[in-house]
Amino acid sequence: MRLSRLAKSISPSPTLALDAKTKKLQSEGVDIISFGVGEPDFDTPQHIKDAAISSIQAGFTKYTPSSGIPELRAAICKKLKEDNGLDYKPGDVLVSVGAKHSIYNAVLALCDQGDEVLIPTPYWVSYPEMVKMAGGTPVFVPAGIESDYKVKPEVLESLITPRTSLIILNSPSNPSGTVYTESELRALAEICLKHGVAIISDEIYEKLIYEGEHVSIAALSPEIKAITITVNGVSKSYAMTGWRIGYAAGPSDVIAAMANIQSHSTSNPTSISQKAALAGLTGPQEPLALMRAEFKKRRDFMVKRLNEMPGVKCLTPPGAFYTYPDVSSIIGKKVCGRLVSNDTELAEVLLEEAKIAVVPGGAFGTEGNLRLSYATSMELIAEGLNRMEKALRTVS
Repeated sequence: MRLSRLAKSISPSPTLALDAKTKKLQSEGVDIISFGVGEPDFDTPQHIKDAAISSIQAGFTKYTPSSGIPELRAAICKKLKEDNGLDYKPGDVLVSVGAKHSIYNAVLALCDQGDEVLIPTPYWVSYPEMVKMAGGTPVFVPAGIESDYKVKPEVLESLITPRTSLIILNSPSNPSGTVYTESELRALAEICLKHGVAIISDEIYEKLIYEGEHVSIAALSPEIKAITITVNGVSKSYAMTGWRIGYAAGPSDVIAAMANIQSHSTSNPTSISQKAALAGLTGPQEPLALMRAEFKKRRDFMVKRLNEMPGVKCLTPPGAFYTYPDVSSIIGKKVCGRLVSNDTELAEVLLEEAKIAVVPGGAFGTEGNLRLSYATSMELIAEGLNRMEKALRTVS
């Protein structure tokens, strides 16, 4: 059979590929410590699991409305109002199979064949591939360590053309953990308003902020809200990655279009997971605070250790659960006796020689970085960083 041009143009997820390689080595008995895939190592809170079990026992196992059950959409509206200052009706909300699915629906609804979509770098690995699947062209907006990995307004505006239809913003960010302030978001939003550029705001790490506060760009003004799709979900906040529930809120005509797309691709999100998500949003929130406090301890420990290593420069990320150290000074040198010409080769050396799994910055559109997740135990973090430092002490 002949594969389509689209199928051949899409790259596999580097983070999931790394996870697969890591698990293969682990299954062979190799002691690998993984800083790779980003998901909380905490279990889903018990009251959420209980709600799912109760829904099964009650026979809530049939189709639901394709856009999500009414009570969940209402709970999302309440959450957006109380947490983000955003007023939406249930008809302005679409529940999807994870926040990734929500973003994909939004890209398909807003990106035409040949449109250009602005994607700040470093970016989450799936954004460019989604744009390509919609027939659009990803246009990367550089943002380096010198600007805390945040896009500067003048750089953004310089890349807008008559074909620019959309920008995808992510705050807190995967992979850098950076968080945009209200004034920074306002400056970017004003440029989007000026040029008629729609905004997809990926806020999946909203509850994992350690300094400062989260600001939803759609809450800045009615005009900005009218051009913004806000995306969130329960995966990261409630340790529910496998449950696959995300949601989007925005102008009713765009949400309706996204709902039509979803109805022909996945039908409804899993009925049981929707009941679990409802319990997460409406139930006790103390587990979030406990997770966040533990993540902060791990972050502080990891950043300190990384900055003590030769050739490593690491900012303190205010959000998410990743560090994104700059290792550019190591590129072109030997590590463990092996020449590394880019960050991908450095990640391979660390996996094979130090037995730790990290994701190279090239996967996120920047060269000379590594992404390390601290969504694992302090014991494993300490041991993994010991291994990393030992390897980097061999740089020559």
